[in-house]
Amino acid sequence: MQTKTNAIRLLERSKLPFELFHYEVDESDLSAGALAAKNGLDIDRIFKTLVLRTVTGELFVCVIPGSCELNLKKAAAAMKSKKVEMIAVKELLPLTGYIRGGCSPLGMKKAYPTLIDETCHLFPTIYVSAGVRGTQILLSPEDLIDQSRAEAVDLV
Repeated sequence: MQTKTNAIRLLERSKLPFELFHYEVDESDLSAGALAAKNGLDIDRIFKTLVLRTVTGELFVCVIPGSCELNLKKAAAAMKSKKVEMIAVKELLPLTGYIRGGCSPLGMKKAYPTLIDETCHLFPTIYVSAGVRGTQILLSPEDLIDQSRAEAVDLV
């Protein structure tokens, strides 16, 4: 197994049930679609982690199904902000401790407000990044919400 990430350590300490899913990384396509297609997974159960900033500079996290695009207006409304925008890729590692294609909603450098799309409740378990490319965590949406202190809202 690869090095334990903060996300994995957090879940191990919590004693919550989870599984790790390892896969071959295609550096030319880090998308959830590629992950789903190459590994026979349901893309709607693979949730991607996005980091955004409000107009006042507050950082927050959105976790959405791999098949969907984030609705920025819905994200802004949920954060009570006039407007939000994605952070630059170069900011991701210094702010979260994670890289693009390996950003987990768990175990970031700081605990940012986290929103997860409400469709997570459609599945008994969902996949999120384990904090490194090539490894996903499979866990219940309720445990993810609990551990990330997320709020389930309509984001897509």
